This record gives sequence, C-alpha cells and structure tokens, in this order.
Amino acid sequence: MGMPKFFEGTGMPDPGWWEALWPDPRGVLLASGLESNMKAVDLCSGDGWFTLPLAKLASRVWAIDIDAAMLASTQARLAEADISNCCLVEGDAYEIAGLISEKVDFVFMANAFHGVPDKTRLSGAVGSALKPNGIFAVVNWYPRPREETTVLGEPRGPATGLRMAPEATVAVVEAGGLKLSKVADVSPYHYAGVFRSV
Repeated sequence: MGMPKFFEGTGMPDPGWWEALWPDPRGVLLASGLESNMKAVDLCSGDGWFTLPLAKLASRVWAIDIDAAMLASTQARLAEADISNCCLVEGDAYEIAGLISEKVDFVFMANAFHGVPDKTRLSGAVGSALKPNGIFAVVNWYPRPREETTVLGEPRGPATGLRMAPEATVAVVEAGGLKLSKVADVSPYHYAGVFRSV
C-alpha cells in the first residue's frame, strides 16, 4: 500500500502554534458563512481543530481527510467534547460527493487549497456536493513572504510560492462553477473566499 497522496504543503503543524494562529476557530467559521443547523463538511479536516466548533454549530458534519491518523486525532477531540453528530471519512477530497450521504449546505476548507493540484476540478467536485445556494468557504494564506508570517516567533505556513492572492482563488473556484459571495479577513495572515453554488 502506497503513501496517501497529500496535497502539497498541507501537513499538520507541530502542536501549539496552530492553536496560537487560530485562537477562535468558531469565529472563523461564522465569518465564512456557517449558520446554525446547517449540514456541513470539513474538507481536509486535519486533526479536527475546526471540526469540533463546526460540529457544535451544524446539525450534521462530515470530516473528510486522506490521513487516518489525523482522523483518529479528530475522533479523540470529538469524543472528549461528547460530540456525536460527526461522521469521519477517510478519502480523497476530489471524491467529496461520493463520500457523503446527502448534499450539504456548507463545505469548509482551511489551509489546504493552495496545495491542490487541480483547484478547478476540486471546486467543481465541491459544487456537486452542495445544495443550491450552498457555501464553499476557502481559507487561504495571503501571498506574503513566508518570513513575514510568524507565529510564536517563527515563520510559518506554506512556501511563499504556493500562496494565492484572493483574485487567484476567485478565478479558479469560479472556473469550477461557483460564484463569489465575499472575501473576508479571518486572521492577520488569512482570508476566506466564500462562494455559492448555483
């Protein structure tokens, strides 16, 4: 069995700085368009830092990741909080529509879109998993040099060359059939591109 096909520059960071960078994950989700009682997907969910607050707000959540170890971390986080409305799915993000049992209102993807080889293909796949007027929220690093994006005193995030301006994100997501709703600042180093299905 081969290694999982991770998207470039999207590994989970060391514990500690992720929490320092994202002290208010619930606020990020709300700024990205999440509303209570939505059905939602945390796509490329990693260790579940955003999955837990997502599950506290949404009526049902699917956390999708290609890494079984990350899903195990997510399961532990959810169990500690006694959360039971989340389904953990090991799978390829491009296959999102086949990995969930029904169309959803909200798909959230944080800190992984920059590494997706075919961003327009993924956007189209997300669109096929959304209800009409559903939301695809893409949280991306602003295209600042990596040495300028420090957390706990050290440069963090993907290589400078992988980072995308909001305009670049909008272009590839809209090419996948979704329409921009807004771009919002969600951290000193990140924006959320919020897109709607048609």
